[in-house]
Amino acid sequence: MHKPAETWSIAELATEYDVTLRTIRFYEDRGLLTPERRGTARVYHPRDRIRLSLILRGKRLGFSLDEIAKIVDMYDAEPGEEGQLVYLLDQITHRRAELEQRRQDIEETLHDLGEVETRCRADLKALRSTAAD
Repeated sequence: MHKPAETWSIAELATEYDVTLRTIRFYEDRGLLTPERRGTARVYHPRDRIRLSLILRGKRLGFSLDEIAKIVDMYDAEPGEEGQLVYLLDQITHRRAELEQRRQDIEETLHDLGEVETRCRADLKALRSTAAD
């Protein structure tokens, strides 16, 4: 017997991935998801579910929707999965470098704030001790 493919409603996917219906419709409007239409209902197939998972993972990693679209769309086009993986590795390298630079900037800023705080506390202490004399 032929088993019918599993499908999901927009509400089921929204619940499973903890996103709003609006989010899923937004991804659909951007062409990232292409559910089947049955009347006014959207019917999502396994391909849509996988794509939604990849979109959300890409967002968590800090990729833009344009970058995510390129990565996800590469799976269906030439050069296929190999090209997708090569591109993804390149994007990961760039994203990691950006994050490392941000971390360094944050560490330098925290250090600078610590120095300014120390000077301010010393100046305030000096002012208070002069006023008390």
